[in-house]
Amino acid sequence: MLGENFQPKKYDFVIGNPPYMKIPKDAPEAIAMPEVCYGAPNLYFIFAAMGLFNLDTDGEMVYIIPRSWTSGAYFKRFRQYFLTEGKLEHIHLFVSRNKVFDKEDVLQETIIIKVKKTNETPEKVTITSSQSNNDFDNLTSLTVPYSLVVSGDDYYVYLVTDEKEVSVLERLRRFDKTLPDIGLKMKTGLTVDFRNRDILRDDAEEGAIPLFYSQHIKQGEVQFPIQKEHEYVVTDQKGLMQDNRNYLFVKRFTAKEERRRLQCGVYLSKKYPQYTKISTQNKINFVDGLITEMSECLVYGIICNF
Repeated sequence: MLGENFQPKKYDFVIGNPPYMKIPKDAPEAIAMPEVCYGAPNLYFIFAAMGLFNLDTDGEMVYIIPRSWTSGAYFKRFRQYFLTEGKLEHIHLFVSRNKVFDKEDVLQETIIIKVKKTNETPEKVTITSSQSNNDFDNLTSLTVPYSLVVSGDDYYVYLVTDEKEVSVLERLRRFDKTLPDIGLKMKTGLTVDFRNRDILRDDAEEGAIPLFYSQHIKQGEVQFPIQKEHEYVVTDQKGLMQDNRNYLFVKRFTAKEERRRLQCGVYLSKKYPQYTKISTQNKINFVDGLITEMSECLVYGIICNF
């Protein structure tokens, strides 16, 4: 056993390309680092946390890692530790996902970060971008206030790449209320389809209700049916059904190559009067009223701000 006075060796520089693999919550690695692990941990951010821990004061680390840690509840504890003990100095983004590891079948969105182990928050952070890993001669570069990139108690990291995105983010910061502040809440779709194969139906048989997928969101509207397989379910499980009321559906996953990253669709209950219940697949989110049903006017108002 290590004695209480054991002092691990510290380093001036750490360079890493950590493994990317989800591990169970009770895995030894996760149990050993409860201060950074929550929900479904991943080895890559545990490696990054240890890389920072192993740095001496004012030491620097450079890691190529997935960008998923920059937001989301699962990474909150890691961000709090990582961006309290260290500060971002430089972020490099790859425009194309499939050209970063061009000899491998990897589509994971990755970034390169340079972090300094310090408690002093810098005024600026540099964000560069390139098409691929062999295109560093054609960089675009942007220097922005640190407070614009790293913000809030959740330590979200906003990866802006040009002045237009900076302007959008600055405009969003002017909103002083969250959805719950105005009586709304974003929820995740209820049905994990591949875990409930026995209730899925292709056609509208007796007792079936609609199951809405991201594919039903088109040009700001919800279109149904679209002759997609498994777009109905037959179930009596209350946890898989929701009231047929007005919602704003939001795709949870979009590719950065798409024209719009945030894609929403207005769902109006009056268009489907034959149903008292509907269901939503868990790859979409939906905005709902906390207490009462949203009016049509409110749903359209929200999508205009989205």
